[in-house]
Amino acid sequence: MSLSFDPKSVALPTGHFIGGTYVSGPAEIDVVAPSDGRGLAAIPTADVGVVDQAVQAAKAALVTSGWASVRPRERVRALHAWADLIEAEAQTLARIEAVASSRPIAEALPGDVMIAAEQIRFFAEFADKECGDLVPTSDGQMGFIASEPYGVVGAITAWNVPLALAGWKLGPALAAGNAVVLKPSEMTPFSTLYLAELSVRAGLPAGLINIVLGDGPTTGAALVAHPEIGKISFTGSTRAGAAIMENIARTGIKPMTLELGGKSPQLVFADADLDLAAQCIARGILGNAGQGCVAGSRVIAAREIADELSDRIAARMQAIAPGPTWEETSTYSPIISERQLQRIDGIVDAARAGGADVLCGGARIEREGTFYQPTILARVAGGSVALAEEIFGPVLTLQPFDTEEEALELSRHPTYGLCSGLFTRDLSRTMRMVRKLEAGAVWVNRYGRSRDHILPTGGWKASGLGKDLGREAYLANRRTKSVLIDL
Repeated sequence: MSLSFDPKSVALPTGHFIGGTYVSGPAEIDVVAPSDGRGLAAIPTADVGVVDQAVQAAKAALVTSGWASVRPRERVRALHAWADLIEAEAQTLARIEAVASSRPIAEALPGDVMIAAEQIRFFAEFADKECGDLVPTSDGQMGFIASEPYGVVGAITAWNVPLALAGWKLGPALAAGNAVVLKPSEMTPFSTLYLAELSVRAGLPAGLINIVLGDGPTTGAALVAHPEIGKISFTGSTRAGAAIMENIARTGIKPMTLELGGKSPQLVFADADLDLAAQCIARGILGNAGQGCVAGSRVIAAREIADELSDRIAARMQAIAPGPTWEETSTYSPIISERQLQRIDGIVDAARAGGADVLCGGARIEREGTFYQPTILARVAGGSVALAEEIFGPVLTLQPFDTEEEALELSRHPTYGLCSGLFTRDLSRTMRMVRKLEAGAVWVNRYGRSRDHILPTGGWKASGLGKDLGREAYLANRRTKSVLIDL
């Protein structure tokens, strides 16, 4: 059966989701489909009052349901039931995701939707297995470390992979016994709304998940500053993460997890399997048209193989199949907006004007929608924006090196430290480089996360604070209390 569908046949939820029901408001933000520029719907903006309504609904749900204090296995069962319904409603979720985002239906259905369900199952299993610790103390005393949820957690997600990011935030927070108020991106809100609706239909207490719509300066700022939000989890740009830190410092100290931008290097040594390297590098920049914080956008290659490697990558780049996200044959994503496409094109033009060679791509794809050609830039000037800033588009830079030390020096970035890729057959070199690469994740002879969900993700430097995924994400949604008893 074909996965293709008529985008006009998809019903999109458009209100806030608070206390288990949709709450309407003035339509203030127009949401546009990047595949063809068609207006999809208008959504409201949650102000301080609406955000407070969501927080109070979350608090009430915790009290009436006893979610934080029920037997942990009950939380596990409830979250598994939600994951079951997500899988049963996979086609509907995938179509909502595809029509209103940059995610092609052929990737959204087996990928994004199922990943969200997997993450909820993964984190559910921590609920009855993680606990406090009994610690050694002097005779006549008993000391232990108790672990408790925060209460209401605030979450803000980016627009690039809405469903997967919602799973990142909701899964560990709920498994840990919290309620959540989540703000999705105003550019891609619909699948997150339907995900929350499914939670209530699956039997989770109404109000445990609340979704508030709106932009960052109004809704996001109100959520971060709310005094009854115990913790903030954010995925987005480094600039927005800095604004959140400033807001928290100004309005009331609380813990935060920030998964931010990246400018990740991929180092390829002369002994690497070049076909494997080219395949991984191309996939790492073509996925979602480079619109991902982990995009491996800086290729640093041994000089003797740099030209051959770039030719192999370019061949894969030229095999893309751009098209509407609701067509099964489309495997290459549109850029999320005209504004973002113009930014990408401006960075490429500036690099070209500064003396860079455009080995392939370098222009808009002339078709309906906002599509940009996969691009490789060589001989990029050291101070170029193309090397310094996160482009968030399908643009690679290529830099040759002669020694291992030079490769390491080129890999270092003054701002970012999210991920690194390394391609070599030399185990000793691998271990040396893994220790020296300045990144929160290093992928060797591959590029990208697996679907095991056990490895935490999070960056160094301005690429983030704290971890998503893994055991660390569950523990980040619990706080500890030290207890000492004289017997």
